[in-house]
Amino acid sequence: MAVRQDTIWERFLSPVMRLLIDEEGLRRYADSIDWEKEGDRFRRDDVIIPSYYSSQNFHGITGGYLNAGAAVSYDPITQYVVPPNETIVRQALIDAVKVKPRRILDLGCGTGSTTLMLKRAFPEAEVIGLDLSPYMLVRAEDKARNAGLEIVWRHGNAEKTSFRDATFDLVTASLLFHETPNEVSLAILQESFRLLVTGGQVLILDGNQKTLRQLEWLNDVFEEPYIREYAAGSIEANMGAAGFEAVRSQDVWWINQITSGVKPIATENVRRYTPTSVDNNDLEGLGSPAFGIIA
Repeated sequence: MAVRQDTIWERFLSPVMRLLIDEEGLRRYADSIDWEKEGDRFRRDDVIIPSYYSSQNFHGITGGYLNAGAAVSYDPITQYVVPPNETIVRQALIDAVKVKPRRILDLGCGTGSTTLMLKRAFPEAEVIGLDLSPYMLVRAEDKARNAGLEIVWRHGNAEKTSFRDATFDLVTASLLFHETPNEVSLAILQESFRLLVTGGQVLILDGNQKTLRQLEWLNDVFEEPYIREYAAGSIEANMGAAGFEAVRSQDVWWINQITSGVKPIATENVRRYTPTSVDNNDLEGLGSPAFGIIA
C-alpha cells in the first residue's frame, strides 16, 4: 500500500493513528483473507471503473480504494477522523429518514458502516450496498456476516447502477460526494432520482460545505483530490437540478452536513431548487411513503 510521504496525513496524523490502532491485529486480519479470490465473487464484467476513481490517490494511498489495504485500514482510521464520533455522525443520517422504506440503496457503501446501521434501523427492508471497490465489499460482507445481518452487496457505479426505475424508497450516500467531481455528484443524484419511487427520499451525508469553504486548512488534512471542488459546490443546488423538492441541509457537529430531498409526485412540473421557494417541512404534501402514500 504505497503512500505519498509529503502529505499532512503521512507526516503528522498517521503516526498518531498508529498509536491508537492495533496494527498487528489488522495485519492478521488482512492475512486471513484471500482478497483477490473473495473480490472476484463481487466483480462484475459490466462495471467500468471511471478514471476519476482509479487515477487518483485518496487519503494519500496509491490506487485509492482499489486495493485490500484500503479496505482493512478504512474503519480503524475513520472512527478517529470523523468528529465527534463516527457512529454519532452516521446515526444522524438514520435519524433523518422520513420515509418507511421497503427497499434501500446505499451508494458508495464502502465497508458498509452506514449500510449495517440502515439494516438495523429498518430490519424488514431489503438493503443493498453498492460500491466500486470489490475489496471494500469483501470487508462489508464480513462485517454483516459477523453482525448476523442479511444485506445484498453489489459491485457497481453509483452514476449508472443498472437497477430498474422507481424501485427504491430510500437512497443514501455517506462520505461519498467529497470524493467525486461535481459533475459526477450531479450524475449520482440524477441516478438517485430515477431509482426512487414517487415520494422517495435521498439522503447525503458528507463534509459541511460552508465549513470547508471557511476553513481552507481542513482541505489539506487528507489527500482528497476533489475536496476543494466539493467545498465550492452545493449539494442542495445539485439536488434541485436533479429534480428533487423539499431540499434541505442540516449541520452535524459543524464539520458535517446531511442534505435531504424528496422525489415529487408531479415530476413533469418540478420546481427547481431555490432557498426561498421550498417548504422544507412539507413532506406530506409531496406524497412521501412516510405518510403511507405508496407509489
